[in-house]
Amino acid sequence: MKRYVKILPLAALFFAFSANAEVALKDNSEILGKWKLYAEATKLDGEQKPVTIEWEFKDDGVLKQTATDSVGRTKEMKIDIKYSVENGEIKKQTKPGQEKYESCKVVEKDGSKMILKCPFLYYFLTKI
Repeated sequence: MKRYVKILPLAALFFAFSANAEVALKDNSEILGKWKLYAEATKLDGEQKPVTIEWEFKDDGVLKQTATDSVGRTKEMKIDIKYSVENGEIKKQTKPGQEKYESCKVVEKDGSKMILKCPFLYYFLTKI
């Protein structure tokens, strides 16, 4: 019985870390192109808020973002920000024109689907 009591915490740690395993990107070639950002959430398994945003990762380190207003007031908003892939993570500008960056980790990448964990939100994307 003592043996099981000792193993139980180790097993719990193993499952906790494996459930949130991250994918380390080698370089930006793994994310280049257009992606549809279709939802965002505060937790990985939390409620997903639908959004209509297109991200295009360009080879020159520019992330072109095109957001479509679902209500139709502003139609489209286009923003270009800088990004890079460092230490397996995506580093992207928080605001255009400012040299402040945030790190986004790839939580899951499977074919044309990708989930990013940024400081405050999870982003759910599909390759276009």
